[in-house]
Amino acid sequence: MTAPFFRRRPAGPRKPVIGVLSCNEFADRPIQSVASRFIEPLSRISNATVLLVPAIADVLDAPALTDRLDGLLLTGSRSNVAASNGGCAGQNDRIDEQRDFVALTLAEHMIEAGRPVFGICRGLQELNVLFGGTLQCAGDHHHRAEDGLSFPELFDHGHEVSLADQGLLATATRSRSLHVNSVHHQGIDRLGSGLDIEAVAADDGLIEAFSASPCGASVLAVQWHPEWDVDRRADGQAFFQLIGTALRTVDA
Repeated sequence: MTAPFFRRRPAGPRKPVIGVLSCNEFADRPIQSVASRFIEPLSRISNATVLLVPAIADVLDAPALTDRLDGLLLTGSRSNVAASNGGCAGQNDRIDEQRDFVALTLAEHMIEAGRPVFGICRGLQELNVLFGGTLQCAGDHHHRAEDGLSFPELFDHGHEVSLADQGLLATATRSRSLHVNSVHHQGIDRLGSGLDIEAVAADDGLIEAFSASPCGASVLAVQWHPEWDVDRRADGQAFFQLIGTALRTVDA
């Protein structure tokens, strides 16, 4: 007799599979970590199945993962891109060079294969570096609240961004401006080659979002955190809906 949990479920359309890159965290032991708030909207809004990808260089098999993934999300992180990997000098107090390696290597393979890649905060910075751009340190408190605050207090800090006319975000949100959270230590200095600006900070012009479609792959990245308080924010809903749309077009 077959146990209930072994019963075959009714067949249905396969959900697209999106890889979500982990980070290395060190407490009493090394662990792989992804904040749950990145995962839930991918399932509920983007209608995708999530596969966590370890940020461990020695176990990365980028070609095999690319064959199995329909898309990739490079999340935000408590670490910064190392200066040796394209980050800005002066922010090397909290780095994760293995995450840098896996992000840049896997994203390159995915884009070359025509698979969509998305970035949030650190993910935007990684993709800008991948496309040949450079990063700068966001040294003042305009783009980040003072350190030592709680998570809700950090994410209460924000500013206005202006959206590019007829860009993906402007079209999806039906708006020309958004008030977004701002919690980053690094930002774009020189925009990578082939990237189109989607949003800039209204007061200082820092590039806060970009898109591209090299090799037929959709690339979309934002400097803010659309996953935070996603159900109350038009930009959060729009971002994850755009992910779902891009995933459904893979091999369609």
